[in-house]
Amino acid sequence: MDAAIRIPAKIKTRKEQDLLICFSHLRWNFVYQRPQHILTHASREHQIVYFEEPVFEECSHSSIRFCDAAPGIRVATPLLPIGTSPARADAIQRRYLDRIIASTPHAQLTAWYYTPMALRFSAHVNFDVRVYDCMDELAAFKNAPAQLALLERALFECADVVFTGGLSLFEAKRCQHRAIYPFPSSIDVNHFHKARAPGEEPADQLTIPHPRVGFFGVIDERLDIDLVAQASSTMPDVHFVMLGPVVKIDPDILPRANNLHWLGSKAYKDLPDYLRHWDVGWMPFALNEATRFISPTKTPEFLAAGLPVVSTAIVDVVRSYAAAGLVDIADPEDIEAKLRSALAQPREMRLPAVDAYLANMSWQRTWDAMAAHIKKASASKKVVPFRRSA
Repeated sequence: MDAAIRIPAKIKTRKEQDLLICFSHLRWNFVYQRPQHILTHASREHQIVYFEEPVFEECSHSSIRFCDAAPGIRVATPLLPIGTSPARADAIQRRYLDRIIASTPHAQLTAWYYTPMALRFSAHVNFDVRVYDCMDELAAFKNAPAQLALLERALFECADVVFTGGLSLFEAKRCQHRAIYPFPSSIDVNHFHKARAPGEEPADQLTIPHPRVGFFGVIDERLDIDLVAQASSTMPDVHFVMLGPVVKIDPDILPRANNLHWLGSKAYKDLPDYLRHWDVGWMPFALNEATRFISPTKTPEFLAAGLPVVSTAIVDVVRSYAAAGLVDIADPEDIEAKLRSALAQPREMRLPAVDAYLANMSWQRTWDAMAAHIKKASASKKVVPFRRSA
């Protein structure tokens, strides 16, 4: 019923400011990564509404929660009663979306999709521009919705411009859209450069002995936990620090050892404090369908922090950072040799090449280039086709 749908307050914006509504499967406060970087830069030109997937909880009626995540960025989270049917959930979200748009003065209206699933309740809106930022091959992820692949095809048909999160993903999708552009992960260099300077150590890492090999990121089916177990077993003198939330997999299956330290999720702002006290960064990703097209943001972040980096053979890492001599690639047969070699390297050895490689990378550059493509796509929609008279 309409009476059960309550928008608690109008969204305040400057009149005539463009409105960008982002539909995302990732919570804004989950892990600070590509969406947060890009939309933070976009918020200097647009008012952003970050529309999250609903939360199902014990309640008698639906509502929507708003919170200000950053200047110009408001997060909208539908709260639905447990047991709400998918069709009903779509109807409620559709009505929330309509109310948000109607109550927000705006000039141009842009849709920005991270999840094709949102098309179920947003397809009816006459957006000035639809953008699909395809950051991962979501259909290959664990527990992916059955409708995802079908809805992604529909999103390709209605999107005005498509971006991909890496070169491999671009090559796999390029035939599906006329205006598709690759934007591999970028880097906030200044933030991770802090790890190169001395500083205090976080309390939960303080007593862990050196040498240390560290990983940060989401811990799910993309992590090769067998490789983590192997490395910690064969290198008992080395301590492995693992940061990040555990999702979609049972935490009880994670390997345990005296030199293996699962410290949980950490705030983005605190990462340099951990990394400055590591000796090597590593990316022990499994080589499977879920990682075939990834472009790990942590690759340039490790490098900017000044750490030697060892990774499994992720295609986009091999063809870029490894080809440039900045990252060592390892597999189960030589992981110990590669990690020990990296541990023996002077930190300064690769820094000139690293800094030269990263010099032209920034999320600001990424956003500026994306904005140019969006502007071009928007302009092309306003062109009235010339019709030759009979």
